[in-house]
Amino acid sequence: MTVFKRLVRFASPRSGVHYGDLLAVSENKYTVRRLEGNPFTGLKATEETLKVNSLECPLESTPIVLCIGLNYKQHAEEANLTVPKYPVIFTKPADALAGPFEKINIHADAREFLDYEGELTVVIGKDAKDVTEDTALDYVLGYTAGNDLSARNFQLPENSGGQYCYAKSFDKFAPIGHAIVAAEEIHDPQALRLTTKVNGVVKQETSTADMIWTVRQLITHLSRGTTLRKGTLIMTGTPSGVGFFRKEFLQNDDVVEVEIEGVASTKNCIHHG
Repeated sequence: MTVFKRLVRFASPRSGVHYGDLLAVSENKYTVRRLEGNPFTGLKATEETLKVNSLECPLESTPIVLCIGLNYKQHAEEANLTVPKYPVIFTKPADALAGPFEKINIHADAREFLDYEGELTVVIGKDAKDVTEDTALDYVLGYTAGNDLSARNFQLPENSGGQYCYAKSFDKFAPIGHAIVAAEEIHDPQALRLTTKVNGVVKQETSTADMIWTVRQLITHLSRGTTLRKGTLIMTGTPSGVGFFRKEFLQNDDVVEVEIEGVASTKNCIHHG
């Protein structure tokens, strides 16, 4: 049993930033029980309950963000791409991590074709290597919402040679949150509802049942002969409805919301700073 159901991080004006268990949300206030320690070396519940105005990124840091391309059937259809034998894998560096409500400042060279990708995001809770599908979910700390922001101009094959990483690796291009729901609270990660909105308009809406490779299969594949370090994030792919195929790209001061129903949500303003 974990000591949290909905893991968050919050700042206290008196004692700094802490992990906490999110108990309630009301009138733009978050009620949290303060936790001692961190989720990878051990958390301990305290008796201290606070009301806070805002939440930080639910993870202080990550060793790496592993991303999956072309993992929804309807997205593969809209892209008119053949699904390969193995998942498409690319990475984002640690500095791509951002909080759920942060303003994302976009470099001038990444603005013209900036795109959103709402995704179910998995947090690895302990080091994993050569994991079987039967035991894969035992290595999951929890689940959250994520946005795989993408500068498509750097992703186009004629510009990139078919590589994805650079286009998706700018600072703050991986906002997650607002909470990490404990793995034991999610009966089936393939039965979750994902919605992405831009300025309040729904752009993506699907069930994770549409995934080509399940969370279990992804963890097994990614850990084959490779150590997944605790704190690793796995962005499990985006559904249909991305801006590239709508010919709609993110503009200055657009607000992107990604929600995994009953789990977590992000709401980030895109800023040409």
